Order: sequence, then C-alpha cells, then structure tokens
Amino acid sequence: MRLPIDWLVEFVDVPRDAGLVAARLGSCGFAVDSIEGDVVDFEITANRPDCMSVMGLAREAATAFGLDLTRGRRLVPALPSGQTPIKVSVGDAGCGRYALVVMDVSVGPSPAWLASRLTAAGIRPINNIVDVTNYVMLESGHPMHAFDAAKLAGGEIRVRRARPDEVLTTLDNETRKLDDAMIVIADRDRPIAVAGVMGGASSEVSASTTRVALESAWFLPSSVRTTSRRLGLKTEASMRFERGTDQAAPVAALARAVALIAEIGAGQLVGGVTDVFPKPIPPRHVPLRRARIASLLGDTVPDAEISRILKALAFTAVGRPDGWDVEVPSFRVDIAREADLIEEIGRHWGLDRIPATFPALRGLPPPSAPGVARARLIRRRLCGAGVQEANTFTFIEAAAATPFSPADDLVVITNPLSEKFAVLRPSLVPGLIESLTYNRNRQATDVRVFEVGSVFSRARGERTCVGWAISGSRGDHWSHTGSDVTFADTKGLAELVAASFGVAVDVAAADDATWLTRGQRATLLVNGQPAGWIGRLAAISTTEDPVFVGELDLAPLAQAASMTPSTITALPRYPVVVRDLSILIDERLPAADVRGTIRSSAPETLISVREFDRYHGKGVPDGQISLSIRLTFQHPDRTLTDAEVQQVVEAIVHALTTRHQATLRGR
Repeated sequence: MRLPIDWLVEFVDVPRDAGLVAARLGSCGFAVDSIEGDVVDFEITANRPDCMSVMGLAREAATAFGLDLTRGRRLVPALPSGQTPIKVSVGDAGCGRYALVVMDVSVGPSPAWLASRLTAAGIRPINNIVDVTNYVMLESGHPMHAFDAAKLAGGEIRVRRARPDEVLTTLDNETRKLDDAMIVIADRDRPIAVAGVMGGASSEVSASTTRVALESAWFLPSSVRTTSRRLGLKTEASMRFERGTDQAAPVAALARAVALIAEIGAGQLVGGVTDVFPKPIPPRHVPLRRARIASLLGDTVPDAEISRILKALAFTAVGRPDGWDVEVPSFRVDIAREADLIEEIGRHWGLDRIPATFPALRGLPPPSAPGVARARLIRRRLCGAGVQEANTFTFIEAAAATPFSPADDLVVITNPLSEKFAVLRPSLVPGLIESLTYNRNRQATDVRVFEVGSVFSRARGERTCVGWAISGSRGDHWSHTGSDVTFADTKGLAELVAASFGVAVDVAAADDATWLTRGQRATLLVNGQPAGWIGRLAAISTTEDPVFVGELDLAPLAQAASMTPSTITALPRYPVVVRDLSILIDERLPAADVRGTIRSSAPETLISVREFDRYHGKGVPDGQISLSIRLTFQHPDRTLTDAEVQQVVEAIVHALTTRHQATLRGR
C-alpha cells in the first residue's frame, strides 16, 4: 500500500516526515517496503485488509502518535433514500450486500491534484469518473465500479452465478471463460463484470458516456479468491475483497464518491440509492480480561492505556469487574478472539516495553510424536556420516515425477502456481537430484544430500520417507585414497538408517526401477517386505559423474522396530575365532544370497560375515569371481575349539558348493 504523506495528513495531524511516520508505524508491526520522497510503501499482511487504505493507516498512525482523527473536517452528506432508475436483483448468497446509485456525468480528465495523488499511490489515471472510484477505494479501502448505464440491456443489474461456457471480455481486453463457481454482475442479457475482480469492456465508461451506474458491494471473500485464482487475474479490487472488506462500508463509499464527483464538477446524482442488504452481520463482542492480558504479554498494562488504545482503534469497550466487553468494528475482520485484542494492545503499548520473562508452565509439555524423535535421530546419524540435509519443495513438475510413479498415481494440484509445481512429489529423490545438480553446477565437486519428508500417491496416500543422493569422491581414508562413491556407499546409508531403528535391511534385485542403472539397482527389504530402493541414477544431464540415490519408507522400519524386543547382554568374556575363505563363484550371484547360505548353514556361534576382497582377472575363469569372506565365531559361555570351528567351516563350504556351485580356492 503506497501512502502519500499529504493524503495521510488529511486524516490525522502527523508530522510531514515520511521516515518518522514509517518508523512509528513500523514499531506497531507494519513492514516498510520502501520510502520514495513523501510516499511510504507499506507491506500489508493478508490479515489486515482494513489497512489497505489511507483511512486504515491513518487510524493506526493516530493511535501510534496519540492523536485524534480529523476526518470530521470533511463532512460527506448522506445519500437520499429511494430507488435508482436501474432495477437491481441479487440472486446469490455470495453477494451479501449490493448498493447502487445513478449519476448524470460529464466524462473528461481528472483535476491535476486527483491525478497526481493517484499516480503517487501507484494507480494510473484514466478519466474523472473511473479515477474517483479508484480514489475512494484507496481512501476507504472499499472497491467500487462504474458502468455506462446506457449499455445495460433492459435497464437492470442482476447479481448471479455465471452460466456454463459464458464468456466475458474484461477491461484488459482478454476474453475469459466463466463457470458456475463464479459470481458475475449481469444485465438482462449477458455478464458485464466478474464480481469483485474486474469489469467488462462492454459496459466500460468512455468519453461518450453521459450516465453511469456506480456500484459498491460486499462479496464473500472465498468466492472472490476462488474466481481470481481460476481466472489467473489479480486486481486491486480482488486483493481487498478476497481478504475481507467492511460489510458496513458500501453505502458510505458511494456517498463519498458522489460527493467527490460533484466537487470536481463531473456529475450529479439521479434519484436515490438502492441498497440490497438482506442479512446484516450482527456486531461481534469479545471479552477482554486484565489477567489474560498480563498472562499473554508478561506485563501489566494500565487500564487507562488499554481504553485509549481500544478507543483510538475504533473498538467500543464497556467495563466490567474483570476487564471489558469489547464490540469489534465491522472493518476489523481479523479480530475473532481475546488473544487478537491483546495483540492490538501489545502493538501500541510497545512490545519493546515488555520485560523478558519465561512464561508460566502449568504442566509438563506433551511428548513429541514418535515420528518426530525418529526423524531427529535419522538426521543426526546421516549428518554424522557426512551427508548434508536439504529441504526441497513438496510440489514438483510432472515430468520429474513420472519416472518414479505411474502418471495415474500422481496427486495433481488443481490450481498450481506454475507447471514446475504441478504435482505432489511421489519421491524425495527428484528434489534431491535438483539440489545436487544445482551444487554441481556451482563447482561443488563432492555432494551428499538427504531429506526426511512426506511423499504422496493416490494409492498409498501420504508417507514419511528418507531419501538421499550422493556423488563425487568418497574422500581420503587410510583404506583408500580419492575413489568415487559406489553402490556400496548408497547401500551403507540404507543400512545406517535401518540400524538407527535397530532393524536389519536386506537387498533384492529390482528390475522395475527403470530410473536406475541395470545391474546397480536393488529393492530394500525389511522383514522380507519392500521398504525402499537404492541404485545408480540412470542418467543426469548436468554431470558425467555417477550419482547414487536411495529412499526408505520409515513406516516399515518403525513397525519392525516395535516388533524387535530390546535386549541387554553382557560384554563377551571369551575370545573370537576368525577364519577366512576364498571361493570361486558366479559373478552374477548377489552377495546377499551368499551371506544367506552361510548364515543358514552355521550355528549361532557365527557372529559376523564380511566380504573383504573381490577379484576377477588372471587365474579366474570367465564369468566367475574370487570372493574372500571373513567368518568370525564366538561362544558366549566358553572358548571354542579349533575342531568345532573347522566342522562349521566345512559345513559352510559344503552348502556353498551344493547351492551355488562354488569352488574353494587353495585346495
């Protein structure tokens, strides 16, 4: 809201210093976007439509400076009762009030003072009649519109729902298709305006206009908001209507417009005012207690100061033993409860005057949901492993989502901001790939990112997952120097996440994950059920380095963790026995199958199975590899003998030979 200081001074005698006015209102919660000479551009939040006007900001300035409003210097005569020459009918509940006057006018340029003031406020002057409607909108906060009365078919105005496939060419010369979710202003034959958004070109006021119909109405905010989004059309009027205008203001705004048109010699009233107001909203009353003020603000505000603030902001307060009964003015659509009134008092009492104190606790805070603690643990573990957390958009473009989900399973946004935000993400990985690509394009050589968040699908609804994407060097370590990340690294991250739940994760071949490279992709299994996937990304256009990704659903992990009893065991007292095996085996055989065979053929004294070498080349037949495995044995109650260990090793070798046609090397 661009506010010329000279316009503000018409309502309250504040200093003519834009910086001082901006600072004082800024201390009351109004952000200043810019100051240009004697014009202050305030950033008005969506909950304060009353301050999208000179009058609203003047009220705040009067309260902040401790001054009285001086609007009584300019008296606006009331409109005469009676009917207009134009018949008005309201046929939709989305229009709560519709007021209309008719004026004979002489259309021409606006006076210089009016045009310059509109220009300073960011509005382009058009002609004296249209400029007056814009002037009154900026001054009072209530939008208006002028129709050329001669262009209204049947000499009537109807407020109704648009009919299917109706079209309207709006004032910006765009032809727009309407639907029955929209309210229109129509004459006998056709729509002439989209209610609360923009007028139609067919009834536009022009130089040849001699009689106008001035409307001032109240429309349901949700209806205007929906219409504005569907049409992709945002106007000064729609911004005010969709936030909530004053239902008591339409006739007062018309009276000001009629008086201003007469003042500049541009026209005179014909007949009276038509005011269709079927269901006036009763005034709201909110109780305000002294004890509650002290509790929320942490300080005691004097009664006299509370009464001053409420009166200056146009609230009507009636005292009672524990505080006040406050009547809320109709233009304050944001005040609904006691805490809202206390915020008003705090803003103008001065939040900087309130001492810093801890709030009183009346009980223990409720425990966090289990998922919060689990997500926090996963973040801590992955950050400790050198992976950085990313926060990506929940909305992504459909092209990025379809590799990870069938198109008919995507959750599509009805009114997306753009095509880049067309669907809810079916996976965390598209956003992480975009983050990784962004960093790689800015000379980041080693990128490792993860995210814990929600994913969505039609079939499975909303789920919480953890996803990651890694690329570049593994870093220097005593066991290797400067090698790139591999499939084992993304698998290790999956195992790290599962270990946070005290759960083991297995892998199986994943032939359906087409976005991953064949031979380097796998399904993650928890208790034999699919819970996620890992692998190498099949293609990424911005880098030739391999990118490894993965995703795990946290629900199966949490369920498995709840089914796994927590046990505490003493530290082992007896030594371990280690045996190494080297076998020749089919290179296509998954390592998980080898480990499974070893586990199933050994007793519980086998406590660890680890592959420590994989070789293929000279001395190894084609299609096979040499796999070296380290077996660790330990008994909880005694020392194992060599004979016992050798017997188990032979059983393991026999199982590997029988099931996988393995050959023990060194025999």
